[in-house]
Amino acid sequence: MLTRAKMDVLIGDDVVGSLERRGKGYVFEYAEGVTPDKSVSLTMPVGLETVESEALHPIFAMNLPEGYVLSRLRARLAKSTPLDPMLLLARTSIGQPIGRVRVAEPGAAHPVVNGQPLESILAYKGAESVFSALEERYLGRSAVSGMQPKLLVPEERKKASLQDHAPLLIGEFIVKAAGSNVPGLAINEFVCMTIAKEAGMSVPEFYLSDDRELFVMRRFDRTEDGKALGFEDFNALMGRSSEDSESKYRGSYNDAAEVIEAYVSPEFITSALRQLFDTVALSCIVGNGDAHLKNFGVIYTDPQADDIRMSPVYDVTNTTAYLQNDNLALDLMGNRGFFAGRIGLQAFGKRCGVKEPWARVEAIIDAAEAILYTQGDLLASVSNVQTALRAQVRSFTNAT
Repeated sequence: MLTRAKMDVLIGDDVVGSLERRGKGYVFEYAEGVTPDKSVSLTMPVGLETVESEALHPIFAMNLPEGYVLSRLRARLAKSTPLDPMLLLARTSIGQPIGRVRVAEPGAAHPVVNGQPLESILAYKGAESVFSALEERYLGRSAVSGMQPKLLVPEERKKASLQDHAPLLIGEFIVKAAGSNVPGLAINEFVCMTIAKEAGMSVPEFYLSDDRELFVMRRFDRTEDGKALGFEDFNALMGRSSEDSESKYRGSYNDAAEVIEAYVSPEFITSALRQLFDTVALSCIVGNGDAHLKNFGVIYTDPQADDIRMSPVYDVTNTTAYLQNDNLALDLMGNRGFFAGRIGLQAFGKRCGVKEPWARVEAIIDAAEAILYTQGDLLASVSNVQTALRAQVRSFTNAT
């Protein structure tokens, strides 16, 4: 029977502390002799003997399943055992959670799983959907937040040696599918992320499956040789537990800028602020109402490495295709309206150190128009997304 009262906290294979449920709250304690580079969070450095919290600590709550993944886990587990945050952490951390921190039952072995070649995901042909097939295998190891159907899938590659035919597991993908309430979401995200790439923003590798049903993104919290990087989203860095599902929508993009200035290494602050501005501008232009605090984050080797930097841009979609009157997820200089953002972007750009904010906005608009043209045939297959995207971009084009 799984013990849920106390869990080991690990970085790699090293136990660095314990997470315990005491009464109505939670207590984290570092193990004796842990060095500062093994701090579990930028907000919880080694040296803090005990960290108590009424809600699950933000660094642990950050990857709690939400939405579709949570509902599917409930369907699998609820009959055998009640679900609670500690159980969810232990169940989903058997894989490779986002970031470098995982939680496990004391003494539990890290299971070996088979991976999937990228080509097999993108070109899958079978009686059932590829997402259903992947879900059957990988749902229980998908420690990743977000409302839509998504899974963490390990990548399988052939080894370079011709004598060694065993597969090599290195790297992972986030595989997303559209729900019934968000038709065309894979194409939507593929096009919006392509706009970000065309505009010169830092983005992870991403792909659209041949059947246009899956958006596949290579994880950016892993090095090329598979080593885990630290990752913390802005909601966690602001000390908010994701157990409060609305906390990510409370605040402003100025708050996000302050997080950058507080936690990003000095060498990378200027580029991080510019990327924040770019992402907010892109969200206004394409109608992305989901640029909340959990969709911004930092990555780093370890807290002592002085390489804390902004993570690549991720999770950009047009949301007005599904919510016609949607608006920005956070306050932008006193307003949340996409169109009011035309004024707010000028001031926010100055706040972020961008010398000519509107020139940058125009460059992103140009990228959007170019991609809407080159991806016209693809978008024609999801008319709701095509119509919404064109309307959003046109409104900014007419304002220039």
